[in-house]
Amino acid sequence: MIIDIHTHIFPEKIAARSIALLEEKADIKAATDGTFNGLKESAKKAQIDYSVVMPVATKPEQFDSINEFAAQINEKCDLDKNRILSFGGIHPDTPDYKEKLKRVKELGLKGIKLHPDYQSTMIDDVKYLNIIEEASSLGLAILVHAGIDIGMPTPVHCPPDKARKMLDIVKPEKLILAHYGGHDQWDMVEEFLVGQNVFFDTAFIAGRIDVDQFVRIMEKHGADKILFGSDSPWTDQKESVDFIKNLPISQEIKEQILWKNAAKLLGL
Repeated sequence: MIIDIHTHIFPEKIAARSIALLEEKADIKAATDGTFNGLKESAKKAQIDYSVVMPVATKPEQFDSINEFAAQINEKCDLDKNRILSFGGIHPDTPDYKEKLKRVKELGLKGIKLHPDYQSTMIDDVKYLNIIEEASSLGLAILVHAGIDIGMPTPVHCPPDKARKMLDIVKPEKLILAHYGGHDQWDMVEEFLVGQNVFFDTAFIAGRIDVDQFVRIMEKHGADKILFGSDSPWTDQKESVDFIKNLPISQEIKEQILWKNAAKLLGL
């Protein structure tokens, strides 16, 4: 089995426009068309059993549309292979965040995605601390974009030192820092985050991180806290799978990363 913990899709009517805009902003070419069916075909090619969609709320008023869309995605999930699930999303400026997070739980969503850069909020801001604490109390997983976003200007809103501050204050049980703890800030990941009670995913790192550093971080942090992610459509899912399969680590650890850790975290 393979579980991709970090993917993105868009509603059919806005997918082409959204992909084109983001391609231009990040100077990158998408590997799929950004639709549900595009992700399903990509996952089939990569022999991925579950792809987990991570929506981003860029405005508080998007809460209902994003989470209803996420619930619709989960309703389509069946017993066939290439299943697609979705987390929910919430913006840090949402005033009634406790009620909104309860709604996420009621919809059957297994977690939420936060993107500090797109939401223009530092990860150690009290608004995020409150949301993360409440989501954790509800048993929700929380996936946070961490490190540099290649399509966004500085400052970086979730660098490893601020992520560590957040972890020290809130102590969440099921928090995932995307991009191996902080995209293109892996020296800081080693300094501030390795060994802490937090998961790292592998989204958007294939071909971008030194393999020796990847293995060193994994060994010091614990292979049980590493989750496979691709960041599709911004990377090719099969290439991301191959990156893990070709690492100089044991088959047992590869299976932990590719599916066992995520299956335990998500209760699959």
